[in-house]
Amino acid sequence: MEKYPTKRKLAITAWAEEDRPREKLLLKGRQSLSNAELLGIILGSGSRNQSAVDLARAILHATKNDLHQLGKLSVAELMKYRGVGTAKAISVVAALEIGRRRMLTDAGSITKISSSRDVYTLMGPFLIDLPHEEFWILLLNQANGVIAKKQVSKGGKTGTIVDARIVFKAAIEGNAVSIVLLHNHPSGNLKPSQQDIRLTKKMVEAGRFLDVRVLDHLIIADKQYYSFADEGEL
Repeated sequence: MEKYPTKRKLAITAWAEEDRPREKLLLKGRQSLSNAELLGIILGSGSRNQSAVDLARAILHATKNDLHQLGKLSVAELMKYRGVGTAKAISVVAALEIGRRRMLTDAGSITKISSSRDVYTLMGPFLIDLPHEEFWILLLNQANGVIAKKQVSKGGKTGTIVDARIVFKAAIEGNAVSIVLLHNHPSGNLKPSQQDIRLTKKMVEAGRFLDVRVLDHLIIADKQYYSFADEGEL
């Protein structure tokens, strides 16, 4: 009697390129995968001439292998890459948003501000991946406990307009004893502009008049920050 042929196990090198990251994750764990392989899994497939991993490498190369830059890409910008349709672009944006929200969960444990690092840990997830500028304030009580965090303004890629009256109205209505100013630089440049410096001085002077102390002003750029207080500029 003729025996049925046995099913042979293929070596990893014989698998389709786009399937290897999934198998590698199962066999070796998620930590063993490169950023391109992880992104390839999210993309699911490539195009006629490239695998999902090759497509992922092309996207990462264009963003200088910076995941923060990748996180700033919109659905429309991702769809400019050949092989990325609406569904794939949405999957990438959604996956990166899950990662950002995980950071927000970690930041939720910060209820009292004792340093600029506390401010960055609490507020960084709101600002690090934005393609435009936003200005926020933290309202603090007498013990530097966080009363609230408020977005004051939203602008374009190069700036946003901030009205001191809106800032201190929010502080007074929130019974804040002190505040921390924050805004982001989408360009990644941490150096404060002359406008940033003038605004900070204006806010500090207004705070003295209204008896609401400005403790710090942070500029957030990707995974770094600049503190006016730490630099002795308040």
